[in-house]
Amino acid sequence: MSARTKARKRAIDLLYAADVRQVPVEQLLLAEAERAANEPERQASWLYAREIVDGIVDHRVEIDELIQTHARGWTLERMPAVDRAILRVGAWEILHNPNVPDAVAISEAVDQATELSTEDSSSFVNGLLAAISHSRG
Repeated sequence: MSARTKARKRAIDLLYAADVRQVPVEQLLLAEAERAANEPERQASWLYAREIVDGIVDHRVEIDELIQTHARGWTLERMPAVDRAILRVGAWEILHNPNVPDAVAISEAVDQATELSTEDSSSFVNGLLAAISHSRG
């Protein structure tokens, strides 16, 4: 598994944990940063995970509005928490990381949805992120 794939998984884990515990993700970032500092083997994936989560925090309103717009009948609150986290990571990469091709961001999100969520989540994530990618022209 590549360092970026691990980083995406760590970002999803942080976003999911904050969502489920109903605590600010910044609070969990502090604890994770401390743990990463004490475990050098985690450092490579930590830096990109931190970039993802910070980017989502900075652009949360825009990202959530786009997810909501393209969700077709689903509210953010109705989605499984893990799907929200996966979608936020994928949307951030599509919108704010020019170093990651949209197809890669979508593929990675679909893989995470297949591994972590429901049977239908991978196709939902794929369609929603593809719509976000196409909407930005």
